[in-house]
Amino acid sequence: MDRFEAAAGEPGGVESLIERAEADPALRQPVADAICAARPDALRLLTDRLRAGWGGIGVDLSGATLVDADFSGCRLAGAAFADTRFQGTTRFDGATFAEGVTFQRSVFAGDASFAGARFAAGAAFGRTGFRGRADFTGVEFGGEAWFGRGTETWWDDDEAWDTLEEIVPVPWDEPNEADPDWPVAVLVEDYQDWEEGGDGARFAGDVTFRDARFAGPAWFYNARFAAAATFAGARFAGRFHLEHPTADLTGAHWTGNTEDGESGWPLGWTVPEEGGDVVRDHSVPPLDGPANLALLSRLGDDRPDLRQRIVTALCALLRVPALTDVRDDEPRRQTQRVLAESLRHWPGMNVSLCAATLVDLDLSGCEADHADFCGAQFHGTTRFAGSRLKHTSFSLDGSFGHATFHGDAVFGTPPPEHAVFRGAVT
Repeated sequence: MDRFEAAAGEPGGVESLIERAEADPALRQPVADAICAARPDALRLLTDRLRAGWGGIGVDLSGATLVDADFSGCRLAGAAFADTRFQGTTRFDGATFAEGVTFQRSVFAGDASFAGARFAAGAAFGRTGFRGRADFTGVEFGGEAWFGRGTETWWDDDEAWDTLEEIVPVPWDEPNEADPDWPVAVLVEDYQDWEEGGDGARFAGDVTFRDARFAGPAWFYNARFAAAATFAGARFAGRFHLEHPTADLTGAHWTGNTEDGESGWPLGWTVPEEGGDVVRDHSVPPLDGPANLALLSRLGDDRPDLRQRIVTALCALLRVPALTDVRDDEPRRQTQRVLAESLRHWPGMNVSLCAATLVDLDLSGCEADHADFCGAQFHGTTRFAGSRLKHTSFSLDGSFGHATFHGDAVFGTPPPEHAVFRGAVT
């Protein structure tokens, strides 16, 4: 502990340090560091200064527990909130960040608002959990907006490896799920490309990115949405990957390159030409009920060019977090039946059920080129007998990101090595 941290821990120490930093701007960063490290409960005194003119200051509150944190209007350099526990209501309205910001694996227990915030560089929300409502209305992302998988990639000589054992991710502690032990960090390009693998940000309540501006890549691959997801009026200038089929892109606009090979749009929305609006494809029924699921299946029978996108959309619906007793989730069962029936007739499909919640899943007799069940939670009785899944994964790398079978499982072949079985396996 340095002298500033020691001073912050003394009675009246934070107030004294702030007075000194007011008089000597050279002390502001070390004083901010000391408050973040030793007295996060006194954060309000620091945020008041960050609004009043302390420019160029960064904060590192990784692993801290913050209650009703209010960074509204704060002007910051960079910020680190990896593995931070946000309790109560959290506000970043109108905050500005001149450098990169990370919220990797943090959890917002209540509502979180970033309305009007400005991120000049990258903003990483990998595997962040939003358990209340999340508001990103009018946010400007100047760099990469990362809501994809939660693993950080480091070079083998990165000093961050020395701190790995100190990082304690927040337990999920959510219904119908078991923590599949996602890795905190991996070597760069060690087991997956940057857009693959792992679970992304998870939104338990409504989330809005209405009128947000994405100057760089907007990556929502493997993000999970349990309620309404609104991107109405958003502007995208770089790569964009969002596959959640019920996301609202009304009035959204994209100026990216349609040949980038990586951008992905929800089923029912048309990939725009460069500089064009994102519009509804009315030949595809909206996924808002069992009847439309059946129509979607018939559409795939008639149009082979849409089959993979339909399978991807069905998988996205099954990746929606289950917030109630899964045994009573008939829409989930119906989606599973449509997916399974499609895989029995459509060859060459890829199935992405990473972190999905599945109930009495029956894939017997199904075929697929690739099937990803990393971190999936299987409830009831699961059947794979007679399936022809050429390349199948039930974990990211060894025991990391393992799938869990909470009931019986029927394979007819040797079961996967790294999955967790809590019922009978045949």
